[in-house]
Amino acid sequence: MIEGRRLRVQRSGKMLLRDVSVSAKGGEVLGVLGPSGAGKSTLFRALTGDGHADAGEVLLNGIDVTTWPLWKRARAGVGYVPQSQSVLLSLTVRHNLETFLTIARGDPIGVEEAATRVGLQDRLDVRAGDLSAGERRRLEIARALAARPKVLICDEPFAGVDPSGARQLAALLRELADDGAAVVLADHHVAEALDACDRAILLLDGDVAVDAAPDDFRAHPLVQGRYLGTWTRSLPPSE
Repeated sequence: MIEGRRLRVQRSGKMLLRDVSVSAKGGEVLGVLGPSGAGKSTLFRALTGDGHADAGEVLLNGIDVTTWPLWKRARAGVGYVPQSQSVLLSLTVRHNLETFLTIARGDPIGVEEAATRVGLQDRLDVRAGDLSAGERRRLEIARALAARPKVLICDEPFAGVDPSGARQLAALLRELADDGAAVVLADHHVAEALDACDRAILLLDGDVAVDAAPDDFRAHPLVQGRYLGTWTRSLPPSE
């Protein structure tokens, strides 16, 4: 389990997180949804150690990791796919994965398996700089999966990915959770995100406004009024 307790972040006089508490356990996909500027990326940086909170604490399997840097949390099993691009553009897909695997701890999966899980098995010898934006995103997810994370935090995992690819990645994240990992994701592909989730929270102005199962989340007045708005009509019904 990963858990953030009463996380508070203030920058330049603006409160980005207001005593936010969230948790995700093994086998669960948690969606962190909300409009731009709601605090999603700030929350993820606090959970992964890519940034710090001014108050509150972060627990990993009950251990306080609040003061741990990003690399130490990664070695403890926290995988992170940040919103910003992080692939090595001058290297091939194969060499991107091999480079990461040389520093991965534990029992990482092989290059071919990692690439196959995200549909890049036929692109292994293509330079990352020649991939589409969606393929680069899949490469970043493959890199995170290669380390067999116990917790995977994905900030906009479907960014630049076509709808079919987004559904495939959502199914992959669901599969990872079914294998026992805790998965936390934020994305503007609301339908795909909710289809993968067991539970979703709505962040508004740095606060958790809603915490509900996907069907209840879709129907919540705050979600429809403050977040989805007219998009609600375009969302497919939950199966």
